Amino acid sequence: MTQAAKMTQLAIAALEDKKAEDITLIDIAKVSVLADYFLIANGNNRNQVQAMADNVDEQLTKAGYSLKSMEGYPTGNWILMDYGDLVVHVFDRQNRLFYDLERIWRDGEQIDVDAFLEEKCD
Repeated sequence: MTQAAKMTQLAIAALEDKKAEDITLIDIAKVSVLADYFLIANGNNRNQVQAMADNVDEQLTKAGYSLKSMEGYPTGNWILMDYGDLVVHVFDRQNRLFYDLERIWRDGEQIDVDAFLEEKCD
């Protein structure tokens, strides 16, 4: 399992732990040098969105991964967390619909999260 896959697996678990909605994983490695994966999820309100971001950062930091940059935390409507090979986008519902990253990054391969977790756990 690659480092990017391990990091992504931990981030997914951290999001699920905080009841993230509509977790989407996009493999962008073949279409961009920005990262290997975009992980996108949303919450119901600012507190939940911030809690999701906090939990992702806590879990990845514990595992030895360092956050390169974070944007949007104070407003809590779109938090972007850059871990190098993984970029995590945590939105509130309204902003996720508005920015529609899945459409913008449709050239990437959308991966079934459950299948990804099962495949990478083996």
